Amino acid sequence: MAAKADPTPLAPAMEPEREFIFDIFRRWGYLQASLDPLGQYLPPEPFPMAVPEGEFAREARGYYCSSIAVEFMHLLDAERRQWIEERMEQLPPKQDQAHILTELIRADLFEQVIQSRYLGTKRFSLEGLTVLIPFLDRVFATSGDLGVTRAMIAMSHRGRLNVMVNTIGRKASEIFTRFEDVDPRSTMGGGDVKYHVGATGEYRTPGGNVISLHLASNPSHLEAIDPVILGRTRAKQVRIGKDGKKAVLPLIIHGDAAFAGQGIVAETLNMATLHGYNVGGTIHVIVNNLLGFTALPEESNSTRFSSDIAKRLPIPIFHVNAEDPDSVVRVATMAAEYRERFLSDIVVDLIGYRRHGHSEVDDPTVTQPRRYAAIKDHPPLYQIYAKRIGVDPAAEVHEVQQAFLDDQKTASKAGKKTKLAQLPSYWDSYYGGELKPADENIVTGLSAGVVRELTEQITAYPETFHIHPKVKKLLEQRMEMGNGTRPFDYGTAEQIAFASLLKAGTPVRLTGQDSQRGTFNQRHSVLIDTETEVKYTPLEHLSPTQGRYDVYNSLLSEAGVLGFEYGYSRDYPEALVLWEAQFGDFANGAQIIIDQFIAASEAKWNLLSGLVMLLPHGYEGQGPEHSSARIERYLQLAASDNMQICQPSTAAQYFHLLRRQVMRHWRKPLVVFTPKSMLRHPDASSAVADFALPMFQNVLADTTVTDPRRLLIASGKIGHNLRVERAKRKITDVGIIFLEQLYPWPEAELQAALDQHPGAEEIVWVQEEPANMGAHSYVMPLLRIIAGDRAVLSVKRSANATPATGSAKAHEIEEKTLIDLAFGTAD
Repeated sequence: MAAKADPTPLAPAMEPEREFIFDIFRRWGYLQASLDPLGQYLPPEPFPMAVPEGEFAREARGYYCSSIAVEFMHLLDAERRQWIEERMEQLPPKQDQAHILTELIRADLFEQVIQSRYLGTKRFSLEGLTVLIPFLDRVFATSGDLGVTRAMIAMSHRGRLNVMVNTIGRKASEIFTRFEDVDPRSTMGGGDVKYHVGATGEYRTPGGNVISLHLASNPSHLEAIDPVILGRTRAKQVRIGKDGKKAVLPLIIHGDAAFAGQGIVAETLNMATLHGYNVGGTIHVIVNNLLGFTALPEESNSTRFSSDIAKRLPIPIFHVNAEDPDSVVRVATMAAEYRERFLSDIVVDLIGYRRHGHSEVDDPTVTQPRRYAAIKDHPPLYQIYAKRIGVDPAAEVHEVQQAFLDDQKTASKAGKKTKLAQLPSYWDSYYGGELKPADENIVTGLSAGVVRELTEQITAYPETFHIHPKVKKLLEQRMEMGNGTRPFDYGTAEQIAFASLLKAGTPVRLTGQDSQRGTFNQRHSVLIDTETEVKYTPLEHLSPTQGRYDVYNSLLSEAGVLGFEYGYSRDYPEALVLWEAQFGDFANGAQIIIDQFIAASEAKWNLLSGLVMLLPHGYEGQGPEHSSARIERYLQLAASDNMQICQPSTAAQYFHLLRRQVMRHWRKPLVVFTPKSMLRHPDASSAVADFALPMFQNVLADTTVTDPRRLLIASGKIGHNLRVERAKRKITDVGIIFLEQLYPWPEAELQAALDQHPGAEEIVWVQEEPANMGAHSYVMPLLRIIAGDRAVLSVKRSANATPATGSAKAHEIEEKTLIDLAFGTAD
């Protein structure tokens, strides 16, 4: 009887059974959660093991198999698992349901007003997932009270206009004005559609804290913005300092098909904990329609959930039925708190539907008739939620609808364009558009004494440091360069450029595959102790007031890393930010970033960047994939002074170019075709005196010949080959001019170089690349304009489907033929 009266001793004996059953539901409960609001997809799946039925199973099922499902048992950190368990295994907290209802009403009615007033116009409606608006509201309310002061938001076009109004806080009339398209002439040749542009605003938390919100501009390539927003976040965090990761929150909103299908998502996720790219955790939100344009889930991803690619990382994944707003905002709270507590990524999968077609002019009943038959009679979420909580929303609906209609009338009468977002104050000193006279002759030269002092600093290391013998020899050679007894190579010239900028307080950031050492063993910016493998970076030890120096070996990615560095440059205009391709043609893997951001962001969004791309280029018999950096592609993208395209032919020219890029206040991307075999070639090396020259020269005239019959114009390695062969063959009647800047086209400088030799009868463009590649198609029409009566010819490889031959011997034969033709000595 005593045992019956006091059941406490029995509890510990029951605990193992409870834990066993709960562990099953923690691991597999997500397979039986109710997640599709329409009940057509994601049917319950059996657990991999039998579950004893009873009180514990019913309790666990209530926590893990309702409208919230969570995948978290793959996390190796027991503290993180326990944190999630504690928050899942409790009664749901009470929510401010009146506030949630207001958010839902505004989200749905905003879409309905556009549908009624601009019928048949694309807007990429959020209807079917309007719960995103209260979700974001709760994320920012929670984060703001936890210390976040700025949120960087990325998303594709679905729901963007709704988020602009109901989250960012832009006036609805501004959005409606974009539908009116009142001033088309002002954007001819530029601008972008309304559902691609960015917006800024503020959010005030219930606790009175303010978060600055920034929604980034994004092209139609759905996930291309992902690494860009992380790069921008990193730059803002670096500006703040040690508390930056707590203060700046990145949040990325994805589509379900895009999250599963776009490779750049995997590249971005992989950055989460990498030293050079970590931003203290990103909240990833999947706006899951269970539909991609017309593709069904089984056509878009190979697994049960579109989010499954995220399971490669130790991060939790929450799935939520988008028609349970209380559960959605509960998960929003957990997401914000988890990110703040662990500085980790987290994925939230909001599962709903898409009320209309991919765009509002598309008829989805053709491809998904059964689903859209169900959607046709399915009420808006605000109506479902109002009924669930026992509220009549009619009065509030009328008030909100009338306000949006009034905004629409204002927009149709105003005839005004939406104002561009205000750039942060650190952009005040920088500009785009045309180059101003004040920046045309920026002096970049340094005296021999300064160069020698900098060389001493970049070659110094602690006495106790165990340096590799080969690296020690390299540093000794660099000191000889600084003393003027050995010509400078490219690697040393680059380090001197970096050191000079850093000492002046300019930050420098360089990333790329193997960039600490350099693909071609040319940089050695980071020294490694041979006994301890401790790293030492001389450029970090120049002076107490120097700029920040970051150099990182990147993950094996092009699109993700280049996007990140573009983003970083967007919010650090005073820094020299560089991305280096292992070989120039590896940038092919980042073509979307190049096309949509680097080349076009100023024209589309009036957004500037001073990013530098270092692309090793040169034909050396290494085959089709390691020869050409595809000069032609960048020249095809060049227009309206949108970028600079250069190929410096000497170490000193490279030095001046790097300094010019950051010392100017003109912020344009710089594409640099860098050498490979010429990195240490005597003909491309520079004397210390060349560093004292005033500036980078867009054209290098030939002053070594007096009365040439023919002028060869070349850029890069082929020019050096021509000079070496000219000397070897003792040719005295052929001049060689180096074109150092291809774009903007240096017409005046080139004209001056040609005018030095008025007796030359022929001007010959010489390039290594095939006729359908390289600068040939770009250069030839421009040369004819300035040539006057002189003949304009070209020497190049025959047009070809690949950049170069795979045979080293064939390469040598072709190279000899090019040179013979250039000098007019071919048989």
